[in-house]
Amino acid sequence: MSWRGTTTVADRIFASLPYLLPLMDGLSFSGAFFSQFPSLRILILPLLPLLQIYGIINSSFFGFGSLILFLGLYFLVVRNEKVPHFIRFNTMQAILIGIVLSLCGLILGYILAPVLGTTSFAMQTLMTTIFLGVVAAFFYSVIQTLMGRYAEIPTISEAVYMQVR
Repeated sequence: MSWRGTTTVADRIFASLPYLLPLMDGLSFSGAFFSQFPSLRILILPLLPLLQIYGIINSSFFGFGSLILFLGLYFLVVRNEKVPHFIRFNTMQAILIGIVLSLCGLILGYILAPVLGTTSFAMQTLMTTIFLGVVAAFFYSVIQTLMGRYAEIPTISEAVYMQVR
């Protein structure tokens, strides 16, 4: 949906960048997938420099780097009325995807892992499903954003519309 006006090429590029954060967070669920398809690890090679920078940021602030990054994006981009709506919408949507991933990690780690075991078929299937869902959401969102359209992800986009005016 592009009812908020036209977008420039720069707006499209800047609006697609925040989707890298949930993709990098989603790689923590990729172990079972890459153990089944080790030759596909080559696909994440372009992300290695970003993953190293993200790890440095996260460890530099005693493990709170991702929280500081979240707060920075939220207050400096999403709540800044001077930033175009298209960029604010996509940034908030990337933040919400990251929050959903964090909740999935908590549920898997503290509720399902003790019951199912970390190496069980069910746990590996759940982790692979989450990883593939994140990858699909990443590619869908980035492609829609680069085309100048609002990426409509059910439930998440509705929550974003309530946050970003």
